[in-house]
Amino acid sequence: MDDTELLASSDQKMEDASTANPTPAPTVPPSSDDSGESDSDSEDEAESNHQIETLESELSANPYNYDAYVQYIKLLRKTANLEKLRQAREAMSGMFPLSPSLWLEWARDEASLASSDNVPEIEKLYERGLSDYQFVSLWCDYLNFLREFDPSVHGYTPDGISKMRSLFERAIPAAGFHVTEGNRIWEGYREFEQGILATIDKDDVEERNKQIQRIRSIFHRHLSVPLKDLSSTLSTYKAWELEQGTDLDIGSDDLSKVSPQVAVANKKAQQMYSERAHLEENISKKDLPETEKFQQFMSYIKFEQTSGDPTRVQAIYERAVAEFPVSSDLWIDYTSYLDKTLKVGKAITHAYSRATRSCPWTGDLWTRYLLALERGSASEKDIYAVFEKSLQCTFSSFEEYLELYLTRIDGLRRRMISTSMVETLDYSLIRETFQQASDYLTPQMQNTDSLVRLHAYWANLELNIGKDLAGARGVWDSFLKKSGGMLAAWQAYIDMEVRLGHVKEARSIYRRCYTRKFDGTGSEDICHGWLRFEREHGALEDFDHAVQKVTPRLEELQLIRLQQESTPVKSSAGLKEHNPQKSTREKRKAGPNVEEESSAKRQKSKGQKMNEVDAEGKSATVPNKKSIKSETGKAADLKKEETEDAKPVKPKIYTDECTAFLSNISVKAQEEDIRKFFSDVGGVASIRILHDKGTGKPRGLAYVDFVDDEHLAAAIAKNRKMLLGKKVSIARSNPKKGKKDFTRRGNEGSGNSKDTSQVSDKAKASLGGETEGEKRGNEVEVRGKNTFAVPRNVKALGFTTPKPIADDETPKSNDEFRNMFLKK
Repeated sequence: MDDTELLASSDQKMEDASTANPTPAPTVPPSSDDSGESDSDSEDEAESNHQIETLESELSANPYNYDAYVQYIKLLRKTANLEKLRQAREAMSGMFPLSPSLWLEWARDEASLASSDNVPEIEKLYERGLSDYQFVSLWCDYLNFLREFDPSVHGYTPDGISKMRSLFERAIPAAGFHVTEGNRIWEGYREFEQGILATIDKDDVEERNKQIQRIRSIFHRHLSVPLKDLSSTLSTYKAWELEQGTDLDIGSDDLSKVSPQVAVANKKAQQMYSERAHLEENISKKDLPETEKFQQFMSYIKFEQTSGDPTRVQAIYERAVAEFPVSSDLWIDYTSYLDKTLKVGKAITHAYSRATRSCPWTGDLWTRYLLALERGSASEKDIYAVFEKSLQCTFSSFEEYLELYLTRIDGLRRRMISTSMVETLDYSLIRETFQQASDYLTPQMQNTDSLVRLHAYWANLELNIGKDLAGARGVWDSFLKKSGGMLAAWQAYIDMEVRLGHVKEARSIYRRCYTRKFDGTGSEDICHGWLRFEREHGALEDFDHAVQKVTPRLEELQLIRLQQESTPVKSSAGLKEHNPQKSTREKRKAGPNVEEESSAKRQKSKGQKMNEVDAEGKSATVPNKKSIKSETGKAADLKKEETEDAKPVKPKIYTDECTAFLSNISVKAQEEDIRKFFSDVGGVASIRILHDKGTGKPRGLAYVDFVDDEHLAAAIAKNRKMLLGKKVSIARSNPKKGKKDFTRRGNEGSGNSKDTSQVSDKAKASLGGETEGEKRGNEVEVRGKNTFAVPRNVKALGFTTPKPIADDETPKSNDEFRNMFLKK
């Protein structure tokens, strides 16, 4: 490949030059066709000028409009407005990192106008482009430009030779490992060295041999890199060796006469290229979706990482970021790899600089950038400049700003206490940074744990580094004025004073905050915390004083809790009164395997049976289960509501007298969680978790029914224990006052026209009263499964097979039935 192949097309340069500096045409009389073309050009120019003015207005209103900048530059380039074009490019590069194509276009435009006077400025332009993206085309254009326009380079002066060699050595790791295009860098390097050889006098054998050995070394390095068309490179090398007098077979791959090491390295390079050929094909496919192409690049990167060659990994990363310059995930992955492999160095900080220019909205990149500068022992001036620049960016969350502030403070603290630091830093830098963070973040992150940790860190550094106790207290006092409703802030302030042994100051803080209202159970927690504090640190008088202060407050809080807990109970009771099914609080506690019915239903059935007996003049027996179902079925034909009530209800074991009310439950708690919570207590009969009527979400409240008072008392003893991360409040449920009376009236008047004197004893039994039969002990005999008249302390007999009634047994009268129950 000759020099013209490495250079950009001269025809293209001529076109660019003619566009930028048009040659005035000779004045000739215009023809009619020329006149038409002139009118068309004028119209196009007017339209372009109008679009330029529109875009200038848009950019003036919004200088961060990337697409508007691209269109603006395109129009200015079309109209050959060189000064405005340069200004627009400078303005855009100050706002955004230009894409590789924009840098290449800008550099070529300027190179086409190059002269001996502006070569340094164009060199700087190329360097700026390469600082953003290391891509092969820009490197080739840069090297080509210097060989053509730099007198010291094309004149092969010692300074020019040293300059170009340095640039080629930079270009090789940056672009020379590009599998498909890296040959361009190696060939250009080799041709430059051959040009130097041509300038050496043939009589200077020693110098010529040195230069020949340098060119041979470049060939050997080139042949050891897995690049495309290595076989062509090998043929070129053999032809060159023949020119130098080495006996080689050009048609053979044998390199043993040259160097065994070169032969082995070339064979390995060809094998490595074969392993990467399919990966190169995947990322080079046309019309490949961006997401799929990105995944192919990531697969290529992972493959190179397994090979263990950092130079090749860095090269594929550079190719990837050139393709996806605004992918924050890619930049984070790239810089993380550099942190692990290179540890420190300018390459890392330069990569972070490029990353933050490409993705300034990613707070994690700025944080990593600050840490990389600190590892590289950067000056305070450089670190502060990057920190200030990061604060001008817009992040997706305030947590990212907080992380930036903390990273800055961490760095200041470490360097301030380091004995190896040359610079002397004043603590006021830390205090100013903390103050800036507090002023900015407090309105945005009020009442968050992150903000409490920030101020706790600040107060700690005021004590340990600033040696200012008043300053540390001032941090908390100032913060509590803005966030006095946060229990964690008060506790952190108290912990600081206790840690310092300042008991009086800690006690005064308790006095300031124990009457405050905190979220959840915080108000109770601060009261109990004060009592614990006095137990551990105070005298008896101090403890008595704390009890005197805290006790009324706890009673007040308990009363508030009870009032809050009664509200959902009333609401629930109101809903149940309108429910066609009987409330669970109106149901009696029944023994196992006993069919439960509402007391009103049983009273009604009893009254109906007695009415039938009186009407027929026959004595009544206690009905069995079969007869109850039969009578219920008849009632269903008469009234639909009675049918619904008569359906068998699934047995439940709970009572108003053995119910616990739970509050402050986690909304994630399920019935099995609550049952497990009371597993050590036992006796749980049923659990009812209350839900919001509108949303259906749990309200953090629940009722738990227990089988007896002993289990209930044990459950209440677990008050304030943790369940799913929250302290559960447990109290005995208070049934609605007068509910028993209401139930009794409903039972007595529910469809029973019979004189209540006939069933007074049974009614007493149903309502918990003592009947005459109970007074006589175990002499009471009840047959059948109807346990309506059975006292609670008498075992129901309905579970045994009832004694069959003889066919010849005559029915008993009402008087005989009564005497049966009163018999001694």
